[in-house]
Amino acid sequence: MLEVLLLSLVQGITEFIPVSSSSHLVLISKFIDFEDQSLLIDVSLHIGSFLAVITYFYKDIINLQKNKKLFIKLVISSIPIMIVGYLLVQTNLIEELRNLKIIGWMTLVFGVLLFLSDKFDLDKNIDNNFNFKNAILIGFFQIISLVPGVSRSGITITAARLLKFNRYDAAKISFLLSIPTLGAVSIFGLNNIVFSNDLDISYLNITAIIFSYFFSLITIKYFLKYIKQFSLNLFIIYRMVVGIIILFFAYL
Repeated sequence: MLEVLLLSLVQGITEFIPVSSSSHLVLISKFIDFEDQSLLIDVSLHIGSFLAVITYFYKDIINLQKNKKLFIKLVISSIPIMIVGYLLVQTNLIEELRNLKIIGWMTLVFGVLLFLSDKFDLDKNIDNNFNFKNAILIGFFQIISLVPGVSRSGITITAARLLKFNRYDAAKISFLLSIPTLGAVSIFGLNNIVFSNDLDISYLNITAIIFSYFFSLITIKYFLKYIKQFSLNLFIIYRMVVGIIILFFAYL
């Protein structure tokens, strides 16, 4: 139970800030030697995050008539990562990417890219400038987040910043893009959970969903408040430090 609480805390915080939730889940699991941690547990944690983002943005989701075009763009933007992600899971290549060297280098490299994209004061916003071209471009960038260490939030914010969106709207685009992506992961995960014959694992899955939901909801609320007033430097510095530490132990 303690291990699930820790993983839920890590998932809830890191899913929506640009530091890579998948890499942190892999690292924490290795550190605490949690034998039940797997892609199934990871999926359960993502279900909690999905429910949290649905809860936070429920007004946007309910008002489908007004936001019809926006949601079409979000779905189109999410198709590439869904297809590639499915193929990686089916071929088990996703497991090959879950190693310390890849995580370390991705944490560093995409931390630098995030730094470069955040250097300028840009003024595009989601209401007036988020067109189909931008949605498709950000969608292809999002594929890279399947590699642990990249960060889905980080790469979508980076892409939006490179496309000249202001910091707050870049973060909001990232959050909204998580809805179809996490939704697809949740459907896939629920299917596995329902047909699981291991009651202990099923119980851990439910617990992970509840705690992940709680921590994710808090993170979404306060990250959006933070991003209105401050740059992304705190997260960039964190990525640099963590990346160097990971690579030190990976090559030790």
